[in-house]
Amino acid sequence: MQRSTAALLGLGFLAALTGVILVSHDRPKTGPVKPKPTASASASAKPAASASPSASANVDAGAPDDAGVVAFTEGFETFPDGGKVPELPNSAPQELSFGVVQFTYQGAQFSGSDARPKELARQKAEAVLDLAKHDFAAAVSKGDRGSTADAGRIPRGVLEPPIEYVLFMLDKGAVHPTLIDTPRGYWIVRRNY
Repeated sequence: MQRSTAALLGLGFLAALTGVILVSHDRPKTGPVKPKPTASASASAKPAASASPSASANVDAGAPDDAGVVAFTEGFETFPDGGKVPELPNSAPQELSFGVVQFTYQGAQFSGSDARPKELARQKAEAVLDLAKHDFAAAVSKGDRGSTADAGRIPRGVLEPPIEYVLFMLDKGAVHPTLIDTPRGYWIVRRNY
């Protein structure tokens, strides 16, 4: 009970922090300007064309070493090809409950100095993905700190738009069929209700 309460509090904190980051993301930046990715670097990634309520928002990551991973661009505001995230249909819920199995890596938010390289995190997450589809609770036990079978209810507008789209387009009880690369690491997600 204490572990699930701590996990829920941690995810609530992450959601609040994400909201602050998203709000401050729109403010003018005063530091050096980073170059934007070139069209060739992101041209191979596409969001799913289907927007039906029962379809998963599957996005090809493009590069062969990231096959089967949903990856989002810096800022996590658009799909990797720069395409705008579609609006959720009216049939999508206003809020839902979800579970997440998280695999952090070097450079991800809240990752420690001893975090694994990104490729190793991807390999670990891929090894757990099939288990998550059959026994999500067992998969949660194999994930990193912050993994939980029930993160509680989350309304629209809290997560980054592409991640929200993927999650809110899942059917009840469904596990997204591919990994999702988020600012906090690779996620395997399940929509609870």
